[in-house]
Amino acid sequence: MRRILLLAALMLCVCGIITSSALAGAPSLDTWKADFDPSGAKYKCIVSNVSHPVIKGVYAGFAIRDELWKRSNGQIYIDFKPFSMLGGEVEVLNQLQMGAIQGMAVSSVAATNLGPRFGMINLPFLVNSFDKLDKFVAGGELFDHFMNAMDHQGIMGMDITCYGNYGWATTTPVRTIADAKKVKFRIAEAAVNKLLYTEWGFNPVVMPWPDVPVSLKQGVITGLDHTPTVCNITKKFEVAKYYTQINYAQGLFIWIFNKAWFNSLPEDLQVIFKETVNDVCAQIRKEGRQQEAEQIAKAKENGIEFFNLSDAEMAQLRKQGDVAHQKYAEEINKLYKGDSYRPENFLKEVQTYMAYQP
Repeated sequence: MRRILLLAALMLCVCGIITSSALAGAPSLDTWKADFDPSGAKYKCIVSNVSHPVIKGVYAGFAIRDELWKRSNGQIYIDFKPFSMLGGEVEVLNQLQMGAIQGMAVSSVAATNLGPRFGMINLPFLVNSFDKLDKFVAGGELFDHFMNAMDHQGIMGMDITCYGNYGWATTTPVRTIADAKKVKFRIAEAAVNKLLYTEWGFNPVVMPWPDVPVSLKQGVITGLDHTPTVCNITKKFEVAKYYTQINYAQGLFIWIFNKAWFNSLPEDLQVIFKETVNDVCAQIRKEGRQQEAEQIAKAKENGIEFFNLSDAEMAQLRKQGDVAHQKYAEEINKLYKGDSYRPENFLKEVQTYMAYQP
């Protein structure tokens, strides 16, 4: 019996050490702590995001929190939880749909799991620059229809922030398509990305974002399909020291909310909520553009090498990538009961508006 008790005590100590270590490694939000006491708020909104709030598109959550507190006179508190604190995106999307949380800044690549229409933004070379993104946001009913992609799931889209232009961060130099075919690229859990990388003839590895750091260090993956801003800020360039600027799509965080929860707010607070999110996101998009330029400069200063494919190979990627436009068109064009705008071919309208050329 004494030996059993000693063994049990030892196990408790080991568990305590493991737990303490885990807690010690947990991200701290002290830097972004609110300068007000939220305990008196009538309404609380838990909002999740997987990434780091140094990224402007993520920081928007804290900016919305503070501005909404002011505009609502302390009636609404946004409890923003970045750093994947609530889990990976697919898991959190389910929590949002069930109402366990009230909001989420979901990446454009993961958003397609509940809103296939959101996949349009991931189609290659369609909305693939900051200027094109600004034009799309100003697209009136086209942008509104895009943001309504999850309405049939009980989730409303409110606005977007950005995290830059997608390319390839790799552990070996990628100067050509032949080089790229040797890389094991981590891609997000999204149908459009799987289809695109298959058409390009590459070697994609579908993986949740929280699993990336260890997998990259262990060589399970040797490249990332991501943006310079994210790769530099989240220290992926410490392992993947090369970056090929493909600029085939804009990375977005789409700010979505549980529709039932939002509709439970008084009408005046609904108006304040929407206006606050829209105003903050508009400002953050401007800051996101500047941030990418700054992060690329910092990465270069730290020895990260940047490459571009030849014009001929970029043309090849465009041509092959157009297959994704064709194959995914049906899902993007699908209409749902809650759609007030009902175009015959939504994707074609956006392609024309954006002057898309494969």
